[in-house]
Amino acid sequence: MKTMPTYTAPGVYVEEVPTSQKVLSAAPTAVTAFVGFTATAPTDDPNDPQGLAPRLVTSWSQFESLYGGFAEGCVLPLSVYGYFANGGSVAYICRVPNTEPAGQPARLALPAADRALGLPVAVESLEADADITLQVTTDDGGDDAADGPSTFTITVLEGGEAVETFSGLGFGAGDSNVATAVNATSTKIKIDLQLDDDVDLGSQLELVRPGSYSLEKAAPVPVPVNGRKFAGSESARNGINGLAVAEDVTVVVVPDLVTAATGEDGTVDLGLWKAVQTALISHCEQNGNRMAVLDAPPGMSPQQIKEWRSDVAMYDSAYAALYYPWIKVENPIGVNGNSEILIPPSGHVAGVWARTDDTRGVWKAPANDTMRGVLDIERSVTQNEQSLLNPIGINCIRPFGTRGIRIWGARTLASDTDWQYINVRRLFNMVEATILTGTQWAVFEPNDVTLWEGVKRTLNAFLRGLWSAGALFGASVDEAFYVKCDAETNPPESIDAGLLVVEVGIAPVKPAEFVVFRISQKKQSAN
Repeated sequence: MKTMPTYTAPGVYVEEVPTSQKVLSAAPTAVTAFVGFTATAPTDDPNDPQGLAPRLVTSWSQFESLYGGFAEGCVLPLSVYGYFANGGSVAYICRVPNTEPAGQPARLALPAADRALGLPVAVESLEADADITLQVTTDDGGDDAADGPSTFTITVLEGGEAVETFSGLGFGAGDSNVATAVNATSTKIKIDLQLDDDVDLGSQLELVRPGSYSLEKAAPVPVPVNGRKFAGSESARNGINGLAVAEDVTVVVVPDLVTAATGEDGTVDLGLWKAVQTALISHCEQNGNRMAVLDAPPGMSPQQIKEWRSDVAMYDSAYAALYYPWIKVENPIGVNGNSEILIPPSGHVAGVWARTDDTRGVWKAPANDTMRGVLDIERSVTQNEQSLLNPIGINCIRPFGTRGIRIWGARTLASDTDWQYINVRRLFNMVEATILTGTQWAVFEPNDVTLWEGVKRTLNAFLRGLWSAGALFGASVDEAFYVKCDAETNPPESIDAGLLVVEVGIAPVKPAEFVVFRISQKKQSAN
């Protein structure tokens, strides 16, 4: 009971009375984390110079500005693009470093104003992999060779800031010679002149074109990526385990596993494949609120993927789903004239999950829906072949003519039939996360009947809303769920230990995976 305040002066008083029933808002269900390779790394965080920590992106354009878009040897950008195209709206990117700086000077050849003279000025950075830009201007304010003989100025910028300036430069003999003047004092660049003996040095500006020029860095050197790099570290905030800091993530994919696992001869290291996927499944199980979307190894026939799943991978988890086969999409960079490319389906599948959550709800199985942006699949799967794959948790992607290419499976990799459907596991994940975050108000409240009733009303209201939306099975509320919080669940010894125990039971809807129509002949009978 609320303590009555003491009133001493006549007047009107207003009191706010707190309610013991709170409103629960459903936790997000369609936030996907991508772990893999990118063209570049974000450079705007001084505490993360390599850009390895998970970064939130909400559109493809934002991903491009941070990570550089499509690139050869990087599958992750293609998967992210497919994710947003299929309905995804929120994603985390966790970059795994697969290259390192070449350790060579950046170079540039400055063009002449007179194109016939070619590239007479070669510039090289003194430090390996330096970020150097040169600004070339004329000393008399002119901007081309038509202004007559003149000298020019070179300003050296590093990281966008001017660090050195050299004025009064030319190409004649003496201290004002551009190579002599710069090389004598510069700590950032050196210049090598490549002039023919018959070049007229009288018109200085014919030999250099004013403008801004960036020295080109040597291409990064690829480095091998093992399972430990993919797994990463929670304390270092990198890799799969680094996603622990992104608490709202509900789906995790590793599309670049194929890039790391494929050798120079084109063979796939299935040991690395299993090691990384096992680490991913373990991460999702430990967090308890997210699922792994796994890609089948490439190039396998239905029989091979069945044997790999049963005899090699041997995964058993309600927190993972496996999809087969690979999908064919447009190749945006068109390497070697190839306009199409095969990629793992996980990114596109995660987009379909997000779209289903948005249009129907997390309790709807994310299947029997088209995959946008998919041109074809790696190989077709027949009905009989899927009858062997579906029972062991391999979700097939199949073409259906005018109905498009669709996800035709909704199973987890769990042997426990209670958790064999993706939507059931994800519904429980959402309910558990919602209750966890939405009942924090009850901590340190007096553990009595008032609190028990308040918690029950809060949970009943939330679960009733789920039942009304079609998330729970049952013709009535009593069939759909129950919430028990009373003296039976909270005996004196439990209260003395500081515990508040609430029992919640829900009846999830399960997908109509097999639709059977029983048809028989109706015989005419004589009246």
